[in-house]
Amino acid sequence: MTATVAPSADHEVRNSHRFNGIGDLLRLYLRLDRVRITVWTLALALTVYATVESLIAAYPDEAARQARAALLENPAAVLMTGPAYGADNYTLGAMTANELSLTLFVAVAIMNILLVVRHTRAQEEAGRLELLRALPVGPFAPPAAALLSVAVADLIVGGGVVLALLAGGLDFTGSLLFGVATAVTGLLFGAVAAVTAQFSEHSRAASGSALAVLAVAFLVRGFGDIIEATGSWVSWLSPIAWAQQTRLYVDERWWPLLLSVVAIGVLLAVAVALSRRRDIGAGLRAPKPGPATSSSALLTPPGPVWRLLRGTFVAWTVALAIIGLAMGTLANSIEDMVDSVPDIVEFLGADAQSLTASFGATMLMFLVVGIAAFAVSAVIRVRGDEEAGRLGLLIVTGTPRNRLFLWAIAVIVAQVVVALVITGAATGLGMAAATGEVDWIIRMCGAALAYAPAVLFALAVALALVGFVPRLAGLAWILVVYAVFVAWFGELLNLSQWLRDLSPFSHISLVPYESASAVPMLVLGIAAVVLAAAAVVGFRRRDVTV
Repeated sequence: MTATVAPSADHEVRNSHRFNGIGDLLRLYLRLDRVRITVWTLALALTVYATVESLIAAYPDEAARQARAALLENPAAVLMTGPAYGADNYTLGAMTANELSLTLFVAVAIMNILLVVRHTRAQEEAGRLELLRALPVGPFAPPAAALLSVAVADLIVGGGVVLALLAGGLDFTGSLLFGVATAVTGLLFGAVAAVTAQFSEHSRAASGSALAVLAVAFLVRGFGDIIEATGSWVSWLSPIAWAQQTRLYVDERWWPLLLSVVAIGVLLAVAVALSRRRDIGAGLRAPKPGPATSSSALLTPPGPVWRLLRGTFVAWTVALAIIGLAMGTLANSIEDMVDSVPDIVEFLGADAQSLTASFGATMLMFLVVGIAAFAVSAVIRVRGDEEAGRLGLLIVTGTPRNRLFLWAIAVIVAQVVVALVITGAATGLGMAAATGEVDWIIRMCGAALAYAPAVLFALAVALALVGFVPRLAGLAWILVVYAVFVAWFGELLNLSQWLRDLSPFSHISLVPYESASAVPMLVLGIAAVVLAAAAVVGFRRRDVTV
């Protein structure tokens, strides 16, 4: 006789409801993210409110606003802002939308990418998802709860944006549309991250791929708007353009957001379909098998660090070089602006050559902060290698820990210098192609290297945290984020000089527009060396994770 075994209760629960336990998981994820959501909401809402108040103070009348609108008609400004709807009648609302929307959309997109990857691929990579699936939890409950938690975060951030705009005195309809566009755009890139999380086994690759999609969307939108002031057909290939095509505070249109909603649905359907084709913890893109024998370079102290950071270094450098090259090609727009508006030379007190140099220096400053972000991520990556126990294995082989740490510092410093040279050369190459002046390549290389002390200072701060309080290594990102904030909003918000000076990059002259100042560079360089030396001492004295 054949005995029939009844299925277990847990098995019946799991198969009776694919979303079983979603409520508990949603509450768990929101609890885990409560600090992150609060910080993002307050930071973005306060930035919005401060921007509105600063615009009111800086441009109190129609004449001042129209003068500002005239300055933003060149391609370089369009790339960094968007289609200037309402430029012929530049109201406070139109100015706020044009000056702020792109930054806000990109920021909330980054938030969504990080949160989605944190609760999907990172959970799988750490093995926590497998533990959850061992409980009476439906197979679709964890990813659905992750996306719902991100949607809640978007609602909170969007609500904060609306309240900040209303507090600044802007009208309700435009403010509501601004908040909804912010939330929907963020959720769209969260859906992009849900798709990229299916391909790789590692969370870094998933978030990096999604951020690459965001960068492409940024550039496509920018060049599309340059082709046509109100957005060409190229612009409509970018999800960011869909949000900007709502024409905030000018001619409010809700229907472009329907494209974002449809895209979210399609991307989530793709993510679900892809997830069914792989095992838990695996990616659709299988990792390549390693060589049978390691190279001789891998057996040297810097070898493992170089291998660990190689992919990240190449990705950051290539991305920044491409952006620099693309931005550099817009240099001729400055000369075109001077030709079309001759009075602007007298208004700004500078000729076309000086304005071009100022444009290149400003673009380069943003790119250099990106290199600082790479430096901090590299240090945290080395710290992650220690947490995984691989650094302890190297120490067991007899290599002194000080030597390992020093070699890690040397490799990262070398990569930073190479990234600065390549990014500066790429930006200069774009400017040379646009203006016909080849010397821009050398000038922009030198300008990029002038920022080396500031980048190395940010690197040294991250090293010091790893050396003394490794659990707090992530705090090094605060310096990078603040540097971005000062670079982007320092002039717009009219920040006090002491607030700007908290960013190491504010102490570097805008080379080649300004002459390099040796004293700040020397002070930052010495501070970086002292912090790095202290980090080595701290690393030597503390325990290493094994």
